Amino acid sequence: MNQEAGVPLIVIAKTPEQSESVNRILRTGGHPVHCTLISSTDDLAEAMGQVNPEMIMLFTDNSGIRIPTVADLRNSWAPGVPILEVRSTLNEDIIAQAMREGAKDTVTLTHTDRLIAVATRELRGFRLERALNQTLGAASQYKEQLHSFLEGSADAIAQISEGIVVGTNAAWMELFGYPEDEPLVGTPVMDLFDNQNHTAIKAALVACMQGKWNDHDLKAQGLLSDNSSLSMVLKLSMADFDGEACVRMCIPARKAEQQEPAQKLERFAKLDMTTSLYNRRHFISHLTKRLTQPARGGVTALLYITVDNFRDIINNIGALGSEDVLISFSNLLRDSVVSGDLYGRFGGTMFVAYINRGTRQDVLAWASNLGNRVRTHVFEAGDKSISATCSIGIAEVENFSESLERLINHADQANETCRKNGGDSTHIFEMDVSQDTQAIEFDKHWVNHVKSALMDNRFHLVHQPIASLTDEVHDMYDVMLRMTDDKGNEVLPSNFIPAAERNGLIKPIDRFVLGEALQFCVTRKASRVFARISAESVIDESLPKWIGEKLKAARLGPGALCIQVDEGVARKHLKQTLALATRLGEVGVYFALEHFGTANDSIRLLKHLRADYAKIDGSLMQGLANNQENQAWVTALVLALKEKDIHSIAERVEDANTMAVLWQCGVQYMQGYYVQEPEVILGTSTL
Repeated sequence: MNQEAGVPLIVIAKTPEQSESVNRILRTGGHPVHCTLISSTDDLAEAMGQVNPEMIMLFTDNSGIRIPTVADLRNSWAPGVPILEVRSTLNEDIIAQAMREGAKDTVTLTHTDRLIAVATRELRGFRLERALNQTLGAASQYKEQLHSFLEGSADAIAQISEGIVVGTNAAWMELFGYPEDEPLVGTPVMDLFDNQNHTAIKAALVACMQGKWNDHDLKAQGLLSDNSSLSMVLKLSMADFDGEACVRMCIPARKAEQQEPAQKLERFAKLDMTTSLYNRRHFISHLTKRLTQPARGGVTALLYITVDNFRDIINNIGALGSEDVLISFSNLLRDSVVSGDLYGRFGGTMFVAYINRGTRQDVLAWASNLGNRVRTHVFEAGDKSISATCSIGIAEVENFSESLERLINHADQANETCRKNGGDSTHIFEMDVSQDTQAIEFDKHWVNHVKSALMDNRFHLVHQPIASLTDEVHDMYDVMLRMTDDKGNEVLPSNFIPAAERNGLIKPIDRFVLGEALQFCVTRKASRVFARISAESVIDESLPKWIGEKLKAARLGPGALCIQVDEGVARKHLKQTLALATRLGEVGVYFALEHFGTANDSIRLLKHLRADYAKIDGSLMQGLANNQENQAWVTALVLALKEKDIHSIAERVEDANTMAVLWQCGVQYMQGYYVQEPEVILGTSTL
């Protein structure tokens, strides 16, 4: 270790005298430290971002701050930085406990020789590991650059250090419309992107510098030199600039530009010439194919989206300027969709999107977020600018053999309802049918299917990984129920579960799910498997004993199974849910709340209910990267959960921008189609 190099050090203590003592002792030992005194964890995250510490020293005797609290913040903002606990007295039991909680060692100010030796050891280890990571990163970067050179890549590349552009290539300058003799070096990188992208980009830059960003694509609106905008995909990776670690931001060259003329012609024939979205004919062709295929899960819907009062827009900025508005509108739509969505222009001011989300609430949240983005966007046309709103009509797809004409008509009717009500709104189509008659017919149909499936063993589970954002527990899975009908088609639970709940069939289904989940724990050797149960099972007093017997028979250790209950069910049956969570804990089963955070009093519920995990509802993930209100609410939920030592999991995450924001909000885990689509679990257990 180079002892001449300055050592940025954070001291968490109540008095300046404690920080001064650390400074004096370590400088005497040959370490020219620069101490930053922090007296509250409220300022710790910001300090770690600014100081980039090489060590944290925590005085625990009178500070009231626990090692796990500091370790959690360290894991999010400065992973790998050693924590040393400082006490007035110590023994081996104290040292062992501190190390279990996340500290590297415990020292005292009275044994200065040991303090210096421990600090020297930890600083050396930290710097060696950092140097190794930088070496590996530099070697990987060199290979990538060599490959790009050999392939004649035209990717636009910028080097970013502490949020500032420190280098660019010619392709970057050309893409953003700047001459090569007008350097961008010294420019804040955020100046080159739309304000709505800043949160996601900032979070991704920090994550990349900490080695937690691996080949994820960020969507962004680049701001060009002529004040226009351009949709871009950003790739971030660790790099080196003049011997210092930095982030390389790459915008891959567009593949279409490298296509042969015949390929370009074929591609352009499918696109609307103004917006470059799918044209009406090609969209319908794709939609027709999609409607013959079973949905991957959740809720699928067609959305009719129209720009409101477009005649007024033409009158204000002219016919040519209105085309610029449509182009900008199409960019907002393009930036709102995720992989797997189908979208296009139906002609005139009408756009369409065919999307799949976890729940109906997710679809409505996505539509609401798009409407808000349009409402707050300033549309520019030449030297003029204007605001606009849109109407969004929604029609849910009822099954995979849905009639195309029927679906389009329903979406159109829903859109017309919005326009009749003055626009700037969202409406979902509902059939005008007697609810009692509809429910009776619905139940009659599905009850027979459910009973038949139970007898013929046509239920099965699919599993979806739960990914860690903080390098904690790995190999965790959520299991979900599926049914196969008598024709071999997979049926989603949203089709048959309501009927099963109304007709007393849900408890045997829950027992099947739990039995299969336990079998999956055994065969997959998973760290933790999450399985959901219904309200009927929550109030079933025999369930904990049944689970305990199954766990014992399967020889599974504590924590292998986690039972999850909907927040709404927990609120409605609070006493029974609390009793269930307590009894599950006694037999070694974890408890989780799912769909957490949709109610105004969600945080208050935590005062009454013990939980190990809480799954933040997927509707809050729709457009999260561009929704500051939702970002603030998710952050508040995470802080409330951490106060109760409850681990947070984000539901139904579908893009890298959302993942970046979740990382900055402090969410610990995530699941969704961006992580991985559900996979079928093979094999059955004996109940």
